[in-house]
Amino acid sequence: MKYLRAIFCVLTVICLIYSVSIYMVGSGTFSFAIWLVGAALFGCAWFFAGDDRWMKVPAVLRGACYCFIIVALIVFTVCMTAMLSHFGDKGVKDLDYIVVLGAQMRENGPSIIFKYRLDEAYEYLLDNPETICIVSGGQGRNESVTEGEGGKEYLISKGVEAGRIIAETRAMDTTENIANSLDIIGTTGGESDKLKSIGIVTNNFHVFRGIHLAKKLTEADVYGIAAYTVPWYLPNNMIRECFGIIRDITIMKW
Repeated sequence: MKYLRAIFCVLTVICLIYSVSIYMVGSGTFSFAIWLVGAALFGCAWFFAGDDRWMKVPAVLRGACYCFIIVALIVFTVCMTAMLSHFGDKGVKDLDYIVVLGAQMRENGPSIIFKYRLDEAYEYLLDNPETICIVSGGQGRNESVTEGEGGKEYLISKGVEAGRIIAETRAMDTTENIANSLDIIGTTGGESDKLKSIGIVTNNFHVFRGIHLAKKLTEADVYGIAAYTVPWYLPNNMIRECFGIIRDITIMKW
């Protein structure tokens, strides 16, 4: 039990340190709180692992905790596996459209996570000169410009012709990113969908949800194009994405 307490103590400290590193990114989200919750849970586990306290807890409550932990581990393992299965997606050649899912715009340009998506789109557009790009995203409270317009300007600054880029400027989440972009493309259901091919460009951890949301909304051929993510931030992004998958599970095509 002494060694188990040591493990819980180390995990508590790791969660606290990681939460600070996520907070310092200044992304405008509260995902750092996930790791504070983790620190609190491991701290509680450390406490109850001492002096035989856990065995003094009523058996029904202990059983409920065990069931919750098992279910949570199964759900998160399934979600993580689904995400990892699309980490290497690079689409196919000569797609009709690629859709870049928006992320935060800052005063000095796209956030690092958005920049990775746009850079991946840029590389694809260079290699496939007939493909049209839609950059999707509205304007959040902490943004001075819409993500669609900001992303379009970034791609133009890198040399992509303005006529190849369409800015979608109303979407406020992933589902709206995709639905509004499909409206622009014109994939409203029917035979015409089968004539189109679409790539969803987003960071590797986000590809699974992006393409399965799109497949629910269109009969067009949908492919993922995975952009880079800094490894240090992957745990945070993947945990957050698990909650996104759970939330959207009923509106995704499996």
